[in-house]
Amino acid sequence: METHCNFWLPKKKRFCANTLLKDSQFCGNHTQRSNGQWIPCPIHPSHSVLEENLQSHLKRCPFYKQAQSLLLQPYYQEGINAGKEQQGDQNFSSEMKRNAVHSMTPFQFSLLINKIKSLHASLCNDIRDSFKIPQACDIWTNRQVDRTLPFQEKHVMQQASILGNLEEFGVLKVKLETSVDDDDGVPAVVEFGAGRGYLTQVLTDCYGIDKILLVERKSYKLKADRSLRQKESVTLERLRIDIEDLKLDAVESLQGVPYLAIGKHLCGPATDMTLRCCIREQCDDSPSESTCPMIGLAIATCCHHLCQWKHYINKQYMLNSGISKDDFNAMTWFTSWAVDADHGSDLSGTDWSFDLQIRENEHVESDLNTYEVKDMVKNMKAVDRAVVGLMCKDIIDVGRFMWLKEHGLECELVKYVQSNISPENRLLVARQKS
Repeated sequence: METHCNFWLPKKKRFCANTLLKDSQFCGNHTQRSNGQWIPCPIHPSHSVLEENLQSHLKRCPFYKQAQSLLLQPYYQEGINAGKEQQGDQNFSSEMKRNAVHSMTPFQFSLLINKIKSLHASLCNDIRDSFKIPQACDIWTNRQVDRTLPFQEKHVMQQASILGNLEEFGVLKVKLETSVDDDDGVPAVVEFGAGRGYLTQVLTDCYGIDKILLVERKSYKLKADRSLRQKESVTLERLRIDIEDLKLDAVESLQGVPYLAIGKHLCGPATDMTLRCCIREQCDDSPSESTCPMIGLAIATCCHHLCQWKHYINKQYMLNSGISKDDFNAMTWFTSWAVDADHGSDLSGTDWSFDLQIRENEHVESDLNTYEVKDMVKNMKAVDRAVVGLMCKDIIDVGRFMWLKEHGLECELVKYVQSNISPENRLLVARQKS
């Protein structure tokens, strides 16, 4: 009977499907690798390499030339938007967060859940529904655009609602063809975590943006760049760089140009890094006037399970609310529960006051603590786990909202689409008061 290699492929989340070598647990590709230590490539963490092969790999890494080219760019400054690292700060993987939760006593676990419920009830009641499809986006919602462009209704609904909320908030205006006043529109747009750039494509088609900067660390095929470059009035620049390392003030094409910052969906700490990047002059110890002022912002947040304490924009808000670094790590792990339930379900009518029914006298011996909390999590209803996850997402996003307010911006945190369109449906909208 044919058996398969026991080498685990972390990216594909499965074991190798190749046939075993004789008298071995591994195939020919992995028999020599099984005993080595795999480490992330220091040039680009998207791939791993055997520690013993690191030096030879660095000479031929496909990202080497890109990394060397970035070092020469004036807008590259390593870690400029990462946040101030304190002693003991490190990145926690999902496995580390899960193990920390499972190591709690049942009583500690119940206290944290109750703290989350109480904090959510006091801070997160004003997140309103704001599903907006503006008339300006009719050409997309009615599929009157180039048929060669990809069209998925759920994505178009999200893109249109992001722009509709910006229009309602007074940041976007429809640019009339007869208008000759440059002040009628937005001078420039910067899309962070742009991916293929189709949020900017919709924005440009519907509101007439002329200057575009796309920021994305990965390389994508089938992107919107080709379609956008065919517009005679549009100038487009794509920067292949991590948001963490982008000094936006040093981008030559943006010098003296007010811009609108947008992002859908900005995973985990990318949201925090984007906020620092856009409001750089107010984060520095020696602030200076920005050479490219931000006039407005719209960020659809997502993937809160990837958030890290070392990068989070408003640690003081968490600490003032009684949330420690360990609590924060647990909360970010809980956020993955928000999409455990049926993605098409609407939790708006769900009872958010469920009770875990854990009493103070339910202490157990330390050797049973891990089992007890793990068992409690397994026994929670999927909808209750989803509610806890959504609460944690809201609390994290409210901290970002409050940070924007503290830095002098008018802002809102809204649900920009229904959960059956996307469970990741929170949108931060902001603008300068002036």
